[in-house]
Amino acid sequence: MANQHDTTTTGDAAADSQWPLWEVFLQPPKGEPHQHAGSVHATTAEQALQNARDVYSRRGEAVSIWVVPSVAITASTPEDMGPFFDPGNDKPYRHPQFYKVPRGVRVF
Repeated sequence: MANQHDTTTTGDAAADSQWPLWEVFLQPPKGEPHQHAGSVHATTAEQALQNARDVYSRRGEAVSIWVVPSVAITASTPEDMGPFFDPGNDKPYRHPQFYKVPRGVRVF
């Protein structure tokens, strides 16, 4: 697993002169889950929140904003696909397509 925005491994010297990168997640007005909207540069969490508001929610697209330092995100890579996901792939009974909903049960 690797950090997607680790500038030390990419050798990107220009990234070292920029403010830290923050990932922005917005929650739409109807209460749906937060979704990744993009990224902003900022020196503090408060500044990142304000920048995210100014860039991503000018038209009332969100009722809640989360900002997370990009360096705090750890993600799997496509190369991890086999070994990382294998334990879950051998349990098909966890997927709902194997169950039938009984009559009279409301599905939401």
